[in-house]
Amino acid sequence: MLTVTPTSFVLVRYDHAEIVDLATKVVDRTGFPVDRDLLVEVDESTPLQRVTVRAIDPVTIEVEGGAFEDPTRPRQLSVPITEAVLSKVLFRVADRLDGSFADAPVDAALSHAQLSAWNVYAVGRSTRAGFFGQQQRQRYGFRNRHRFSDAADAVFDRLWAAENLTWSELAALSAQAAS
Repeated sequence: MLTVTPTSFVLVRYDHAEIVDLATKVVDRTGFPVDRDLLVEVDESTPLQRVTVRAIDPVTIEVEGGAFEDPTRPRQLSVPITEAVLSKVLFRVADRLDGSFADAPVDAALSHAQLSAWNVYAVGRSTRAGFFGQQQRQRYGFRNRHRFSDAADAVFDRLWAAENLTWSELAALSAQAAS
């Protein structure tokens, strides 16, 4: 079951039903397990953009209001950005749930380089699922956490195109790019 809170927004011009529709679309296209409950909690009181997975059972995602905002229209929802944010997070949650990332540290214990590599892997799949991806922005962030080098770019390309990595494979690629 998908739940989005709050059901009405006062500080931003977001529509609850639209967010539910977008989240449903993302769930369908990311392969998120249909038997899992998903709670998306939007904090409209902050223009910041942090998105946190607070729990896995039920899957609870905390979203600071700015993460869904259209950068050219303050306090307005951006459909492509909302889809991109949710798809990246749901691909990462699905990795944890399917067991291929069972040995991954909790998010708070990930290094910046590991988190960057996992985000590249998730956003690459998200883009192939038809969502907004910003490959060059992801590449720049990856380079900042690993290195500005041809070797790091080659690892980025592998992560971006990958479909079925395990945590140990992703961590090894991240370490390779950083060395």
